[in-house]
Amino acid sequence: MKHFSFPGKLPGQVVGAARQASQRAGQTGLLFRQVVQRAFDAVQEVLQAEIRNGHARLVVDFLTDKALPAARVLLLERMTARLLLRLGLRGALMSNVAGWVLPFVLEKLFQVARSSGLLAKLEANPTVADTLARVEELRQITARLLFPDGGTGATVLTDEEAIKYKEQLD
Repeated sequence: MKHFSFPGKLPGQVVGAARQASQRAGQTGLLFRQVVQRAFDAVQEVLQAEIRNGHARLVVDFLTDKALPAARVLLLERMTARLLLRLGLRGALMSNVAGWVLPFVLEKLFQVARSSGLLAKLEANPTVADTLARVEELRQITARLLFPDGGTGATVLTDEEAIKYKEQLD
């Protein structure tokens, strides 16, 4: 096995750079999760509002990819507008973020709708209450896919709790 030695203070610089990169990656992951959560909420709000307004068939057609292009564009514009209001960003950054987050969220929503069999249930139940219940069920399943640790009860331990936990393991 070969060992490499770095001249001078380079190892300290490398370790410092690695720590900073790790911290920034952790922050980026948190920000990405927040943006995805806001996009997911915006999509759900638009779908539920359309159902409440009596357009349940439009929502079902949108989820099954049978909606007319004009109706699909209208729903996507409403979702994008709702997301942009939630994000509170300005200009090109705002449209860029919406342009890559919203398709990600919609793809996961469609993936869950296809794989879970909810599309058949949505098409079979044309009433507003049933459609709202199915969309809520779709929301919960998709949330588990997007945010797999939600509801696990995982918490960050304080130093004292970590010491107690470590003592219990020993």
